[in-house]
Amino acid sequence: MAQQAIQKPKAPVSSKIRFTVIFLILLALYVIAYRGTDFALGDLISGLPRIGTMLSQLWPPDFNYFVDILTPMLQTLQIAILGTTFGALFAIPFILLASRNVFQSRWVTGIARMVLNFVRTIPDMLLAGLFVAVVGIGPLAGMLAMVVFSFGIITKLAYESVEAIDPGPLEAMTAVGANKWQFISFAVVPQALPSFVAYILYTFEICVRASAILGLVGAGGIGMHLQIALDTFQYQHVASIILFTLVVVILIDTLSTYVREKLL
Repeated sequence: MAQQAIQKPKAPVSSKIRFTVIFLILLALYVIAYRGTDFALGDLISGLPRIGTMLSQLWPPDFNYFVDILTPMLQTLQIAILGTTFGALFAIPFILLASRNVFQSRWVTGIARMVLNFVRTIPDMLLAGLFVAVVGIGPLAGMLAMVVFSFGIITKLAYESVEAIDPGPLEAMTAVGANKWQFISFAVVPQALPSFVAYILYTFEICVRASAILGLVGAGGIGMHLQIALDTFQYQHVASIILFTLVVVILIDTLSTYVREKLL
């Protein structure tokens, strides 16, 4: 009797059926994805030696080339800095409009989220191509693309963070009859600000990586030199650009991680 008393209760039949259905659906999705990508393990194995051939062409990097790409690398950082900054500024009102604990109207939050979904749907390379067509080849197109790109990322992350803040101060401000501006200033901003800054730093890291590629479509920065090096088969220059970009990204990641740790 004691052994029967400590036995774990059996899962209901409905839970088992639900789990089985979910498992089968996921399995079917993986099978469809596997077939749709034409994945072949044999092709992967046979192509592995080409990696060694490519690496032999990349190595050793041309370290003297670092001097030539210093200016375009700085331009890439400038594109990322301005793009992230303006994107964050434009994101602030949309963060509030999309947060359901700030604006109770489903129409307000729904329209704001619809705009954000549309913005995030457009890839950064397509954004760069569109702005190149509007303002011409150069870093301005890349900066504008990064503004829209960072706007979408920061707003999405931040409004979800706002919706997760402690509701206590929000209820207290509502109870004392605070207006919307006071409600946001004294109940929302103090709680959401550290996360908002952390998301800006995180987005800046992403924008540095993205800005290094936007030059492939003529949007300025180090990417234009990367495209030239690839087109002219100067693989040692390609390796130099990759290595230089890696060093910059590591430094930025280390600094932003330190700042985020101090803020959160």
